[in-house]
Amino acid sequence: MPVIRKHSATLHGHRTSFSLEEPFWQELKAIAASRGMPLAGLIAEIDDSRDPASNLSSALRVHVLTWLKTPPSDRAGDPS
Repeated sequence: MPVIRKHSATLHGHRTSFSLEEPFWQELKAIAASRGMPLAGLIAEIDDSRDPASNLSSALRVHVLTWLKTPPSDRAGDPS
């Protein structure tokens, strides 16, 4: 069972924390790298587009899942 770890990021000048399992964390870093953007920028982008009623940890997990299920040629922001 993956361990859930606390992470933090600065989004629009404010520190925030979220909890993610290590596989989701690794995939977020890979997504940011494939898009040629900083990890904090990707997290801010996901945070800005999430439903205000949802929490950031859930939004990050859903983003990773959606990214992995989307064919590479259809991924927004993916240069490949």
